[in-house]
Amino acid sequence: MAVLQKIRVKFGLAISIIIALALLSFIIDPGTLQSAMQTMSSKYDVGKINGKSISYTDFLEDVEKYTTVNEMLTGSSVQDQESQASIRDAAWQGLIDKYLFVKSAKDAGIVVGEDEMVDLTTGANPSAMVAQIFADETGVYDPQNVVNFVRTIPDDATGRYQTLWDYIQNSVYTQQFYNKYAALFTYSDVQNKTMLRRAIEENNTTADIEFVMVPYGFDTDSTIVVTEQEIRDYYEAHKQFYNQQASRDIEYIVYEVVPSDNDIAATLDDVNGLYEEFATTDNMRSFLTKNSDRALSNYWYKSGELNTVSADVNDFVFAPETKTGDVSPVIRDANTFYVAKVMDVADRADSVYVKHIMLTGENVQATADSLLDVVKKGVTPFSTLAALYSADQGSAEDGELGSIGWMTQNYMIQGMESVLDAKVNEPFILNTIYGTHIVVVTDKTRPVEMRQVALFEKSAVASQETFNDYYSKANKFASLAAGGYDNYRAAVDSLGIYSHPMDNMTEGNASFGAIDNAREVTRWAFDAKKNAVSPIITVDNNYFFVATLKDIHKEGTTPIRDIASDIKTAIYLDKQGEKVAAEIAEQIKGMTDLEEIAEKLNAGVSTSNGIAFSSLTSQSLDPKLIGAIASAPENTICGPVAGTIGAYVFKVVNRDTGEFYTEDDAKNYKNQMNQYYTQMILPVMEEATNYKDNRTRFF
Repeated sequence: MAVLQKIRVKFGLAISIIIALALLSFIIDPGTLQSAMQTMSSKYDVGKINGKSISYTDFLEDVEKYTTVNEMLTGSSVQDQESQASIRDAAWQGLIDKYLFVKSAKDAGIVVGEDEMVDLTTGANPSAMVAQIFADETGVYDPQNVVNFVRTIPDDATGRYQTLWDYIQNSVYTQQFYNKYAALFTYSDVQNKTMLRRAIEENNTTADIEFVMVPYGFDTDSTIVVTEQEIRDYYEAHKQFYNQQASRDIEYIVYEVVPSDNDIAATLDDVNGLYEEFATTDNMRSFLTKNSDRALSNYWYKSGELNTVSADVNDFVFAPETKTGDVSPVIRDANTFYVAKVMDVADRADSVYVKHIMLTGENVQATADSLLDVVKKGVTPFSTLAALYSADQGSAEDGELGSIGWMTQNYMIQGMESVLDAKVNEPFILNTIYGTHIVVVTDKTRPVEMRQVALFEKSAVASQETFNDYYSKANKFASLAAGGYDNYRAAVDSLGIYSHPMDNMTEGNASFGAIDNAREVTRWAFDAKKNAVSPIITVDNNYFFVATLKDIHKEGTTPIRDIASDIKTAIYLDKQGEKVAAEIAEQIKGMTDLEEIAEKLNAGVSTSNGIAFSSLTSQSLDPKLIGAIASAPENTICGPVAGTIGAYVFKVVNRDTGEFYTEDDAKNYKNQMNQYYTQMILPVMEEATNYKDNRTRFF
């Protein structure tokens, strides 16, 4: 009992927590409990901005909002991997602005007021973003377009209009902070008259020199010794330059699963067997859905556009003799086979200019029918439909005629595809996910010949037998390599397979050579212990990786062991320069003629003209030599100067002061430097606040 009492006293709290968790797991389903644990764990944070932890769930909510905005601004819901990455970057930048930049700008005393925001959104001085989004058909900003858009927000049941408007306002608000903060930096960095005059003089002063160079050579001088203490002292003095990201050094082998000759032949047999059915089918959409790697598309192609599929396909489709209904022979491109059928040929406009009225309120379909009937009867033109609609609604402003702008097959609002076939100045009704519209096409580009094409596409893929064969090879390697780095190297040697090295791999890496989407290999490396060997890691069901972790580099200051050899080389070169310069000084003591010095040093006399200390055109010379020239007297032997690649003895034979570098040049250079400084504001803020971006762990 005494022992039991001691356990209760010492471990009562711990036991209570354990019991509570056990009861909690009994009451709550495991999925909910796991979700709660994930929320509490920083391991599931996407990053940290200015002390604020960003959870994966919260970040995804922001990504969804930015996805909606992107769809509304581009008119397309199609998103490839690159587009998705851009949207995530935009969402992340929004969080940086919210939690770091705007807060820091406010701390600096910068304010963006309500009246200012009104002026930037609906006023006479719109921001560039508002002016672009709400421009009329001539490209001129119309503030009434903003008012009309805002008034449609309450009637949008999807909430998408509100999301877009919130984004626009927040972007304008944030950009104004950026503008003011940049102005704060720019206008506080004053270049007074003395500084301006000095900049002009320095850039207008050039020197012509004669010099003798003695190169250091590549042989190691055994008399120059670099001690361990010197390396440590150098490291401590320059530690601030040795910051590193977390990274890993790995080696990996990879087996790519490719179709065998038998697989390719079998695919060709399949295509040939279906050729006649493809050529004669009355239901092309169904045939392609069932048999092809590419679905039927309603896209109208112009000559040259099918080159992205196959140049041979494009040549067949747009050959002068090809007509509607013609079918190509089987075309092979690498391991993919194509058969093309021309479904239609027509002269079409590839762009149309669209205007619309967005109808709101009740009975919109009946209202749309009534208004359209008025136009068709010739009672009133389309341009006055908005006024009729406004009168019907008892408002003078609702239902304004708005411009959507130029639309193409690739830039199209979902549900409005029929505008490409519409006649000019003949309005019609369209129902989209955004509501009911009366639409009119007011202009079209000149028609060009286009063709609709059905593409029967079949790529040869590895059969299960081929897949198993490659997996067996990878499994054999993994079995031999298991246990550690030495076993991995032995497996490489015994099987004669190439091992790819990859040093300093960061956590964001997703590409291994030409293989993308291989982030799983990176994740393994960052979770593994040094010298570990991975199991088979399958990527895209097409590549089998086996990797080994050679070394781990933690975030922070680079350990001295990793850069000791580089430091030793730097110290050695400095000592070598000092020694060579001292030897030259002793050899040429008392000499006043550069030709005599060159002969003594077994070197030649070289010349260089127009050297300016501030000019990039002078950077082909050794920087240390340029620095010495800037302060050297004329017609005097100077040196030796220990440079980067050799030691120099030189003489300034002439200096000129020109007028080619003007006051405008000096001011432009200053402006360029200010722009550079403003670009560094955010990185400096991030560095000062323990900023962490861990998105690569999740995406």
